Amino acid sequence: MGFRRATLLEKDGCRVRVVHLERVAKANRDAVRESELDRLAQAFKALGDPTRLKIVMALLGGEMCVCDLSAFLRLSESAVSHQLRRLKDLGLVRNRRDGQILYYALDDEHVTGLLSLGLDHARE
Repeated sequence: MGFRRATLLEKDGCRVRVVHLERVAKANRDAVRESELDRLAQAFKALGDPTRLKIVMALLGGEMCVCDLSAFLRLSESAVSHQLRRLKDLGLVRNRRDGQILYYALDDEHVTGLLSLGLDHARE
């Protein structure tokens, strides 16, 4: 991608200086939809909470019930359930019922991969 002289573009009444038109055009072609960006931002925001992050990291080892997570986190079952509801709403965890007990697990391999990759990065 070659360097071109700066160009002024106008968008929504705002004049913007652009140096690399090809890069801007590629970024526009590759841009992710706003709805997808919002969902991704919400997932990262949820994982930015230490309690929720501890929950999903614990679930990397396999499914756990609210009682187990409560003991692990040293929080009330109500507090843990609240956090799990948020994670479930965002599609990060899922549950299954066995009698009266709900077991929680990471939703799919994408969540597992995201957490594993993030942990690898943090450990570098």
